[in-house]
Amino acid sequence: MFKKILAALDRSEIGQQVFEEALDLAKLTQASLMLVHVLSPEEEGSPYLPMLSNFDYYPGLSSQNFELYQKQWDAFKNEGIKMLQSFCAQANTAGVTTEFTQNIGNPGRIICDLAHSYGADLIVMGRRGRSGLAELFLGSVSNYVLHHGPCSVHVVHLLVTPKKDEVVKETTSTLIVN
Repeated sequence: MFKKILAALDRSEIGQQVFEEALDLAKLTQASLMLVHVLSPEEEGSPYLPMLSNFDYYPGLSSQNFELYQKQWDAFKNEGIKMLQSFCAQANTAGVTTEFTQNIGNPGRIICDLAHSYGADLIVMGRRGRSGLAELFLGSVSNYVLHHGPCSVHVVHLLVTPKKDEVVKETTSTLIVN
């Protein structure tokens, strides 16, 4: 059924669930697995680019801000690689041929381009649950991939439902075939 599965991961709450579902599908169909993490300023936990002005009140402050940003960005990249290495090791231990890549750029486009070049039969990814104005202005990576992906897309949803005085997180998934 599936020979190559691409799992698009990030460090949000749903990333672990996306990996587990992709791994289960790969084991079930004896497919190989490609893990991808896209470095993007839109990702939760990414460092903020310091604001630069033309008029510098304090000489050297702008360069200090940029150096701090660069250190934060390097740490952000390293955390992404560590996450991918950990997931890759788990998959290899489970007997699934797995590789990974980390790219910088627009997540939707990179996921679609990588799925095409990898020859993926299936993309497994999460959905943040943006809707309304947030989705209109910020866009939706899963929506982009659903409409531009070269293969079937399995979207893992994270639903937040209030239960009494606490918030309980529940996962569901949907398989959408092009």
